[in-house]
Amino acid sequence: MSDTSTHEVFNQVPVYGDINLYESDRTLQAAVKAEGGAWGQAEISALGQTLGTVDSFHQGHLANVYTPQLHSFDQRGYRSDQVEFHPAYHQFMSLSKASRIHCGAFDYLAADTREKGQGIGTVRAAKHFMMGQVEAGHVCPITMTHAAIPTLQIQEELADLWLPKMLSTEYDPAFKPVAEKAGVTIGMGMTEKQGGTDVRANSTTATPVGQSGPGKPYHITGHKWFMSAPMCDAFLVLAQAEGGLSVFLVPRFRASGDINGLQFQRLKNKLGNKSNASSEVEFRNAEGYLIGEEGRGIANIMTMANYTRLDCALGSAGQMRQALARAHHHVSHRTVFQKKLIDQPMMTSLIADLTLESEAATHLAMRLAGAYEGQYRGSEDDTAFARVMTPVIKYWVTKRAPGFAYEAMECLGGNGYIEDGIMARLYRDLPVNSIWEGSGSVMCLDLLRVLMREPGAVQSVLKWLQAGRGGSQAYDTALGALVEMLSTSAVREADGRILCERLATLAASRIMAERSPAVIASAYTATRLDPHGKTGAYGALLATIDGREIIQAAFGT
Repeated sequence: MSDTSTHEVFNQVPVYGDINLYESDRTLQAAVKAEGGAWGQAEISALGQTLGTVDSFHQGHLANVYTPQLHSFDQRGYRSDQVEFHPAYHQFMSLSKASRIHCGAFDYLAADTREKGQGIGTVRAAKHFMMGQVEAGHVCPITMTHAAIPTLQIQEELADLWLPKMLSTEYDPAFKPVAEKAGVTIGMGMTEKQGGTDVRANSTTATPVGQSGPGKPYHITGHKWFMSAPMCDAFLVLAQAEGGLSVFLVPRFRASGDINGLQFQRLKNKLGNKSNASSEVEFRNAEGYLIGEEGRGIANIMTMANYTRLDCALGSAGQMRQALARAHHHVSHRTVFQKKLIDQPMMTSLIADLTLESEAATHLAMRLAGAYEGQYRGSEDDTAFARVMTPVIKYWVTKRAPGFAYEAMECLGGNGYIEDGIMARLYRDLPVNSIWEGSGSVMCLDLLRVLMREPGAVQSVLKWLQAGRGGSQAYDTALGALVEMLSTSAVREADGRILCERLATLAASRIMAERSPAVIASAYTATRLDPHGKTGAYGALLATIDGREIIQAAFGT
């Protein structure tokens, strides 16, 4: 009998899994405590334990391998317009709803929950942060449902019907009218072929069925080039009414119980975000209900858009953390040239530098989540922070994430590049958060609008940044340069990106000085704010920075 063995398998890293995504993340724990969420640590930890299993990561893999399938017609030839998902997708949807990620920041609205104090938005944000590390695609309808809550509150009669089902923790994937469902999800349709970001160019029309006005039914006719999560139970849709661009709630079923006039043309073949179905759709006299006044569509839907921008930052920061954790796990176990990879000097610097970036992204995103809660509690400072820093943090965290994922993936070599593991998926998934809900330049334009129209909010953020003076010459110099730039009579539109970068890195440095280990906070300031401290690629740390100390402070190893 011949021996078919050709080699011994050795020097392989252990399988990553059976790890608590919260208890293993010192940065997230610090952010939760700082933002008033300490009371919720037990439930965050419980979810972190559930998500960190080997099986959970495998289910995330399955949801993205077996992608959604559109069934335009049934076997008899009738329009069906339904999307079929792998069971793993439904598993994550159920878990996210049970964990209240779809409504957690609005727990005070739910009749079945106790009144909770400060930190409900923080606890919800931490759960979102972890969920996206395992399966990010399904978080799209979860995010949109969460973000739609304040927009639905504009129209009381619609809120009375829909909010109880939106706040429900039951996931009901059945295709049937809202009255027959235990829980619902909400999607959104804004962009069209001819306009894209310029939604004022939308051509979809809305005609009153009878009397016009808020809460009244309209017939919607037109198309949307991107409409995510087509199996949601209703969508917030922009359309041109007589009074101008307006926002409508368009359910999958008419009030009569018949299927509404939404016909899905195809599902988008996307680079990443594969488990989430994104569609092209035509509205053929679809029944929709006006939210707010005609002509107030952009203003009324922006509340939803801002909450989704928050979640873009949270999602990207969470996926960055997962990429870092995988890279750290690999290099801590892999031996190359008679040393563990992590002990090779350049790899030590690389992991340390990635740690700095992940730390900053986590604290920025979680501080923004805390500010969103604070503004509803009447905090003027948090209201100003949310207004100024939403576009800044959304821009910066989502912009940094794809390059970060590439560097982390490279730590695994060829093993990181293949689709069997999670690193390639993280790399493909991360660009969507920068593109979705306003690309980078749109975020910069939003910041420039704030500078022109809301100087009080800008001054509030600058005052907060000024309070961080004295700890570092690099910080003081960078802040002085920003203040000088803003003091000019007119900031150039072309300066939008550098303004976002300076505000983001200064804000991260300010937050980390209070919440991060000193070795991490000082290294971040030295590398991100000192113009001579960083030379390009991750891992190019100053000789004065001890990468091993940074890794020890972050991981304990």
